[in-house]
Amino acid sequence: MTGTFDTKQAVRDFYDKLAPKRAEYVKRRHAYYDDLDAFLHLALRDDMSVVEVGCGIGNVVQRLPQVRITGIDIAPSMIEHATRIDQTGTTYVVDDIEDLKHSETYDAILLLDTINSIADVQTALTNIRQKLCTDDSQLIITFHNFLWKPLLTLAAKAGLKTPAPPQNWLSPGDIASLLLLADFEIVVKGERFLWPWATPLLAPLCNRFLVKLPLLRHLALSQYVIARPLPKRRRDGSVSIVIPARNEAGNIQRAIESIPPFGTSMEIIFVEGHSKDDTWQKIQEVQQCYKGPYKILVAQQKGKGKGDAVRMGFGMATGDLLMILDADLTVDPLDLPKFYEAIASGKGDFINGSRLVYPMDDKAMRFLNLVANKLFSMMFTWLLGQRTKDTLCGTKVLRRSDYEHIRKGRAYFGDFDPFGDFDLLFGAAKQNLKILEIPIRYKERTYGETNIRRFRDGLLLFRMCGVAAVRLKFL
Repeated sequence: MTGTFDTKQAVRDFYDKLAPKRAEYVKRRHAYYDDLDAFLHLALRDDMSVVEVGCGIGNVVQRLPQVRITGIDIAPSMIEHATRIDQTGTTYVVDDIEDLKHSETYDAILLLDTINSIADVQTALTNIRQKLCTDDSQLIITFHNFLWKPLLTLAAKAGLKTPAPPQNWLSPGDIASLLLLADFEIVVKGERFLWPWATPLLAPLCNRFLVKLPLLRHLALSQYVIARPLPKRRRDGSVSIVIPARNEAGNIQRAIESIPPFGTSMEIIFVEGHSKDDTWQKIQEVQQCYKGPYKILVAQQKGKGKGDAVRMGFGMATGDLLMILDADLTVDPLDLPKFYEAIASGKGDFINGSRLVYPMDDKAMRFLNLVANKLFSMMFTWLLGQRTKDTLCGTKVLRRSDYEHIRKGRAYFGDFDPFGDFDLLFGAAKQNLKILEIPIRYKERTYGETNIRRFRDGLLLFRMCGVAAVRLKFL
């Protein structure tokens, strides 16, 4: 900082002086804080512990539903005011993020419209990583778009916006670089809030819909990133492989013989789903005759659809990591160690196969299916805020602990995905898990026929995309 704001004391004095007026400024900008509140309710689970760095008078954290919440601010008067008016049991601490003394870890760390007021951002982010984070924590940063600088300066002079010391005005690229230097990586990024006034009809139109469109999003007032710590250690563990099987009698024995060993231990769970051939008999024979190192579990699903079979298998699983392998074996089981390595090394939280990179067998996928998959790829990359090239590849891997959060939050989207792919992808995005794709070679099936009905199922997939748009994007 420059001029009168070249010392920490000057910054502290500035915010101490501002504290008595802060509530009035918040009230004037209630539309902005309502939007921020909606964003945080989407991004945070209720069971998370949360700390906001630069909490001011606590007007944001006081609206959060989490049980364990802490607010940290450099200005004693801000913390005194927050403590006096707070009725939620939030803990408030006077501390300096650039010389942080507080050392308690949290599931989520919030840095809301604060990063541009920090003198040494790299030191602040490093302190957050070293003193506030576990390996599974999430860091949520919001910051204003540089294009709004002239308007925000005028608004501050007119008393319509909270005054602030001279700002850094970091770009998204600057923040990405600083996060990397502090051992973080960005999982999701995006934009919110286009119309700053609570104008009926116009404000919801601009702030829920128009701001999410490709060109207009660059004009948004508020930008955000959700980051996670770069992994520092491997997390090897036991593996449960769920194999949904319907009319796949000819593939059961080959599946067992083709799966290579990996992980600390392995179990294979066959879930048979109302087959018209002797799939169930073959599964039972395999379980009875198998003498190898894997534990074999079997079940018959009561519901319908692959999604129901996967959920049943996951419910039976005891492994640290959950995998799905389609019984048609169009994804080679020999590729499964790649998925294991990606998640055990911490490179991703949700590992998804991609059939659309390498050349595939001539009859592995029909032309219309290929076109539909590429279309859904573009839609999902936009919806989820993360690159998603192949949404319907059957092979997916995630930690059982993360799946439990997805399962508990399933009602948020509704339980109508018969395939299971979208249920897991939507859930992973809702939990801010880092989605990583692994290219695989997609093979032609050697036994049986596909269970997918192209047109009827395609319409259902579009319906599910609409639900995701409402629940993830236009919120």
